[in-house]
Amino acid sequence: MKLRLYHHPDGARVAYRETGTGPGLAILHSAMLSHREFAPVVEDLALRYRVVLPDLPLHGDSEDRPRHPYTLDWLTEVLAGFIRDTCGPRPLVAGHELGAELLLRAVASGQLHPSRMVLMPSALHRSAPARRVWRVAARAGGLPILDRAASHGAKLVLRPKVGVSLTAQANPAARDLVRHAVADSGGNPNLARSWAKFARSWPQHGARREVLEELAAVRCPTLLLWADTDVRHPLEIAEEALDLLRDGQLRVLSKTGFLIAYDDPVGVARELAAFFG
Repeated sequence: MKLRLYHHPDGARVAYRETGTGPGLAILHSAMLSHREFAPVVEDLALRYRVVLPDLPLHGDSEDRPRHPYTLDWLTEVLAGFIRDTCGPRPLVAGHELGAELLLRAVASGQLHPSRMVLMPSALHRSAPARRVWRVAARAGGLPILDRAASHGAKLVLRPKVGVSLTAQANPAARDLVRHAVADSGGNPNLARSWAKFARSWPQHGARREVLEELAAVRCPTLLLWADTDVRHPLEIAEEALDLLRDGQLRVLSKTGFLIAYDDPVGVARELAAFFG
């Protein structure tokens, strides 16, 4: 895959990889990981699409300087601009967890007009209690004395074995995914301060009722591609979201967990290709 850079008008950089030919398909990964989350499905999808895998800001090789606000509105604006620039005005888009939530915001606000969209497991309108602990820890990185310590703390918490636990199949390849995701975090106080900004702007862990309105505002055909054993994002979230979508459908992959593309890469690629056409 070729490494490229997108430069937003405010100077923010989004690093991305692309491969294949055909309609542009952008896939956004989840929080704390990188574009490598969807590496297992690239080979199959690249036969039909130009697959674009960005590192979200604060992740991988993308923007991490504390000069930017890192609010949800800013992240949505940057990613919408990136997708329009790399995939055209009517792209195919998919996202997982944080990536899915940002896509939904971009579409509902009219900043992005995809021809089709896939949302993979995420909290959407439900509460996410685990984020409360994350917010407290990340905000500590904004303190001058604690910023460097917080940067090392990320590597201690996100050890490679965590990746394996995020799969239903105990896929050992997920070790490298997590190892790569935090490779540059240790001793990087700028990154810690930027994450602290993001944590301060992120909504509290309670239910996000505004997402219900965002789901109802979506006009494009939307596929909810869900895992059946992801305890963080149970199937009930997708079933509730499906009732609000004007043109939605739900597909569930059996024996898959949080890292759905590592548990069933063939199934994920098959469902995406079938939906995107």
